[in-house]
Amino acid sequence: MQESHRSGLLFALGGFALLSVGDVLVKSMAGAWPGTAIGALRYVFGAAGLGLILLIREGPKGFAFPKLRWQVLRGFSVAMSAMSFFSAVHLMPIGEATAISFTSPMITAILAALLLGEPMRRETWIATIVAFSGVLIILRPNLALLGPVALLPVVAATGMASLMVANRKVAGTGSALSMQFNVALIGAVFLCIGTAAGHFSGVHFFAVPALPTSVLIKSAIIAVSASCAHALIYLATTRAGAASIAPMTYVQLLMAGTFGWALFGERPDIVAAAGALIIVGAGLYLWRSGRPPSEPAMTD
Repeated sequence: MQESHRSGLLFALGGFALLSVGDVLVKSMAGAWPGTAIGALRYVFGAAGLGLILLIREGPKGFAFPKLRWQVLRGFSVAMSAMSFFSAVHLMPIGEATAISFTSPMITAILAALLLGEPMRRETWIATIVAFSGVLIILRPNLALLGPVALLPVVAATGMASLMVANRKVAGTGSALSMQFNVALIGAVFLCIGTAAGHFSGVHFFAVPALPTSVLIKSAIIAVSASCAHALIYLATTRAGAASIAPMTYVQLLMAGTFGWALFGERPDIVAAAGALIIVGAGLYLWRSGRPPSEPAMTD
């Protein structure tokens, strides 16, 4: 049992580390292609690969879309998150954008209360207020430099929170593979529409030039690495449980800051680092307050 738990934590570590690698690749394409187009290409690759695997494993019956309206919301949510976050890392330090995106659990709790009628606990309110104070601290210089576009990571976090809520409504209606394919396919459609709208808007930041080979290769790598990451995280939950691996998500934040420093020369000031720590603390507080009473406390 203990070995299974340890292997689960290692799977989670590998999964979240792979997600960070994907974010770094997105950052490396800044100026070559807009974040909207990179997101569209990544999800087109992802939908194609997942569709092929789904066809082999489940046949034509696997291509079903139960609770279609919620499936559309899932696809729209992941598209909103990808467009916003990919654009954010092109404009902001990757560590700061990642830190702000970690407000997603708090936003999820708020949306679950509004859309699903779930009770809003006192601990959730505390974590939300604390987390957003951390966001304001990190946004302090970015708002002055970038204006409202500095809020893109908050939009990305809201997209992921909306996805989590919609996932609850479709849970159990299909296999994990079919659910992953559905969100990738619908997300790809929304991302292609958003990319076309951005390109023809006349805004230079969203203009889509000819596709460089490097962008094609990197987008394919991101699609594969993200699919592998989600598979590892799924395996981790089966071995160690979702509650046990939840703190491992912050490996992604640590790696994002490290990669930003080492590869892109992004050195956050003390105040921005303090804001990130406040968000992490709020997330850990929310996680611990939501653990089942029978689960033993985590020891140092």
